[in-house]
Amino acid sequence: MSTADSVLKLVRPDILALTAYSSARKEAKGGRVWLDANENPETPSVRRPLLNRYPEPQPVDLVARLAALYGVTSAQVLVTRGSDEGIDLLQRTFCRAGQDAILITPPTYGMYVVAAGIQGARTVTVPLVRERNFALDADAVLRAATSEVKLVFLCSPNNPTGGLLDRAAVLALVRALATRSVVAVDEAYVDFSGQPSLAAEVTSNPNLIVLRTLSKVHGLAGARVGTTIADPAVIAVLQKVIAPYPVPTPVLQAALAALTPTGLAAARDSAATLVAARSRLAAALAKLPAVKRVWPSDANYLLVEVADSAGAMAAGRAAGVVWRDRSKDVPHSIRITVGTAEENNATLEVLSRV
Repeated sequence: MSTADSVLKLVRPDILALTAYSSARKEAKGGRVWLDANENPETPSVRRPLLNRYPEPQPVDLVARLAALYGVTSAQVLVTRGSDEGIDLLQRTFCRAGQDAILITPPTYGMYVVAAGIQGARTVTVPLVRERNFALDADAVLRAATSEVKLVFLCSPNNPTGGLLDRAAVLALVRALATRSVVAVDEAYVDFSGQPSLAAEVTSNPNLIVLRTLSKVHGLAGARVGTTIADPAVIAVLQKVIAPYPVPTPVLQAALAALTPTGLAAARDSAATLVAARSRLAAALAKLPAVKRVWPSDANYLLVEVADSAGAMAAGRAAGVVWRDRSKDVPHSIRITVGTAEENNATLEVLSRV
């Protein structure tokens, strides 16, 4: 049995047997007069751009540019509505309701648990080691990954703590679980870390899946463009589950513009600017009496422990400055996104008065 076949054995049998919906655009092989999809022949409300035609299910140009960006093949790429859709697709594909489980390493991104609840999958938790800057306890994960655990979600850099998970530990875990579980590594913030993605490791590790997004460093959060990078056999199964037209035409246009040489250079400059601002903001926050600790970050945000998180949040709201209260995950903590110089100064001004 090939390693790819061993991963397919983890897929829900009913999904493997599923005959995927065949949309008009999947079946179309070219043409001059399009009368196959019950579309309006025009967009009555506007002259341009025309939006009366359904888009490509997986736009070839966008898939190719994303594959080039992430250093993988087009066959390893699935474009999704943000990486949140990738999270949902994975759980619907691998987890049988009431039978299978996912494993998470809290404190971490909340959508893994939400998607599991919707799917009816159980959640197994193995906390990150706070005493080691929220490090991954790979041995504990391996012990907890029973036969019911079909998916292990790792977030690196982790949200909300900001730190990268140890690359060697993650890869060792992927290999140890090769025939037992799929490991999905959420790399939404890796562009701010200065470290390489794990995407290049997918080819030699078919049970590794990497989630990427254009929401962060490319500034397209409003467009919702995510990428699931996986073994081609896994991508083929996910294509059975995904909705027929996940990439609207205006979204495609925005994404293609972001992935031009000019757009990519601008994203690199933005990442460098935000990383420098992150360092300055962390240093300034650490000097404030209300701040007890600033956790190390490889992302575009800082997890900050304060004396009174409720009071800090109230002061921020009163001043019109909005942060994220993460005290339920890490006591007395708030998560502060790195913004513009003006926005960062507003954060410092408010917290200086708390």
